[in-house]
Amino acid sequence: MCALPDSVESNVFQQAKQLKIDMVDPNIFRAYDVRGVFSKDINEDVAILLGRVFGTYVGNEGDVIAGRDVRLSGETLCKAFAEGMRDTGCNVYEAGIIPTPAAYFGILALKMDGGFQVTASHNPPEWNGFKLILKTGDTVSEGFGMEKVKDMALRREFKLVEKKGCLKKVDVLSIYENFLLGRFKLERNVRVALDLSNGAGCNFVPRFLSKIGCDIVAINDVPDGRFPGHLPEPTEENLQPLSQLVVSSKADFGVGLDGDADRAVFVDDLGRILPGDVALAVFVSNLERKGKVVYDVSSSSFLKKVIEEVGCEPIESRVGRAFVMRKVRESGALIGGEKSNHIYFSEVYGFDDAIFAIGKMAEIISRSEVRLSEIVDRFPRLPSVPITSFDCPDEYKFKVVEDLIGFFESKGFTISTIDGVKATSEDGWVLIRPSNTMPQIKMTAEAKTEEKLKELVKMAQEAIKTKIDELSKG
Repeated sequence: MCALPDSVESNVFQQAKQLKIDMVDPNIFRAYDVRGVFSKDINEDVAILLGRVFGTYVGNEGDVIAGRDVRLSGETLCKAFAEGMRDTGCNVYEAGIIPTPAAYFGILALKMDGGFQVTASHNPPEWNGFKLILKTGDTVSEGFGMEKVKDMALRREFKLVEKKGCLKKVDVLSIYENFLLGRFKLERNVRVALDLSNGAGCNFVPRFLSKIGCDIVAINDVPDGRFPGHLPEPTEENLQPLSQLVVSSKADFGVGLDGDADRAVFVDDLGRILPGDVALAVFVSNLERKGKVVYDVSSSSFLKKVIEEVGCEPIESRVGRAFVMRKVRESGALIGGEKSNHIYFSEVYGFDDAIFAIGKMAEIISRSEVRLSEIVDRFPRLPSVPITSFDCPDEYKFKVVEDLIGFFESKGFTISTIDGVKATSEDGWVLIRPSNTMPQIKMTAEAKTEEKLKELVKMAQEAIKTKIDELSKG
C-alpha cells in the first residue's frame, strides 16, 4: 500500500534489534488483550517481540493501523510494537492518539490487514497493553487466537523478512468523523454533560457532538495519561461529579467515558447512573425496525422482557467483546450490549462504539417528547447490585469460581456455566465470574425483594472471600 523508502535496511536478519528479555510473563496474555504494568510486565523489548509475533500472525507484508490512548508509556510502546511489525514486512500506518472505536472502524474502512491499539482501557495509569485487531475488526482473544499468539511469543516464533515494512501516517479520525456526521440528525439541540476521564476521547468527542447539534459541558476534558481527575474507569464513585454536573447544568443526559473511549456510561437528567442493561433497553425501545438483540448473561431479567415487548428476538451471550460482537455479527442482530456499558451497533460493523452510542442517545432524546428519566422509569426493575470486584490473584480466580459451583448446588440453586457460575433460585440470581482483564473476581446479583437481595449478596460475598482465603493459604 505504500512504497518503501530507499533508506530502509535490506537485511532485517542482520539489522533487527536484539531483544534483551529472557522470558515473557505469560500472565500478560488475557482474555481480550495483552496487558500488564509498564516496565514490570511490559517494556520496549516485549513490545518489539509482540509486534514481530503479531506481524507473523496476520501475515507478513500486510498493511496495519497503529493507534494508542493517552498513557505516558503509549508512544514508546507504540513505536516499539510498530518496529516489530515492520521487521516482519508489515507496513504500519500511524494514527496517533485515537479512541479505540476509531481504530476498529479505520481498519475496515481502509481495508487494512489488521492493526493494534496501545491501551490498558480502564486500568490505572501504570498499566498498558495491546489490543490486537484483525482485518475483520475482531480482536485476538481467548478462544479466538490468543492462545496461538501467546504460544508464539513464549517460543519466540516469528518470521523476519529481507525488507522492513514502511512507516507512514494516516488520518483515521477524519474518516471516522465524516462517517459519524452522516449518521445522525438531531431534531433539536441536546445538552450533554461529559466526563472524558482525561482519556483518548477528550479532543474528538466534544467536537463531534457539537457538530451534530449538542451543547457540551465537560469535566476531565484535557488528555493526560496520569488521569488526574480519577482513574480512567467510569465507576459509580468516579462519576458522582458528573451526576452533579448533569443536574446543575440542566443537561438532557450525561456520559462518562473510559480511558480509550470504547465504553460509555450514561447518566439520566436526574443524575442517576444507568447500568449498561438499562442503557441497552433505552436503545432497544427506540429501534426503528424489529430484529435480534444480543445481551449478556449478567443483564437484568427485565431486559429480555423489554426486547420481546418491542417485537425483537433476545439472544443471550457470554460477557465480553469477543463473544457479544461475534453473536451480533453471526446472528445479524441490530444491536447488542453488556451490563458493563459496552454497546454494539450493526451500523458500525457490530463494534462496541461509545461515541456512536452517545450520538444515538442524543438523537433519541432530540426526538422524544419525554425526558430520559421518564423513559428509564417505564422499565420494570428488580432490586440489584452493580458489578462488584474482589481482588484475587490470576492463578486462583478460575479455581475460585469453579469451586463455587458445588457450593451453590448444595444450597439448592440452579446452575448455569455459560460464563462463570450463575446461580438461580425462586428469589433471584447471582453471577460470579473471573475478570477477563484484571486479577479480580466479578459479582452481580438480582432478587425479587431488597431483603432477598441482601441475603443473596451476603451469602455470595462470604463464599467468594472464603474460597479466596483457602486457596491463598495453600
